[in-house]
Amino acid sequence: MTGKKELAVAALQNGTVIDHIPASVLFDAVKILGIEKLNTHVTIGNNLNSKKLGTKGIIKVADVEFPEAILNRIALIAPTAVVNIIRDFEVVEKHPVQLPDTIVGIVKCGNPKCITNNEPMKTRFEVVDRENVTIRCHYCGHSVSNKDAQID
Repeated sequence: MTGKKELAVAALQNGTVIDHIPASVLFDAVKILGIEKLNTHVTIGNNLNSKKLGTKGIIKVADVEFPEAILNRIALIAPTAVVNIIRDFEVVEKHPVQLPDTIVGIVKCGNPKCITNNEPMKTRFEVVDRENVTIRCHYCGHSVSNKDAQID
């Protein structure tokens, strides 16, 4: 057989595409966005070739436009991610994710003595370094980089 083969994935009529996610954190992004709870068509591609990242992941969700605050939560683990909003098969918005100042309920505090590990409450981290993506626990002061953050 000659010629190239390509696996085609159907285009979205309406929805959200999140591209340029580092392959190593793709499934953390799925967890952060709560995609496993959706009842719509979802396409997840991982270890795809990328000129910028080497390999990347992509998430396509039909008929859902996530609030910007939810999308920006993945900036913690995937600061290179780009969001595309699709309407009528056309990209109507395209923008990078932006790290919020405060991250609530996503990251588990690594300090075993932190109140969030001993009481039923959401974690809260403030961003202390945007360039190197470092966050600090609001309750105990424990700092962690995005590479070492445990997604809860």
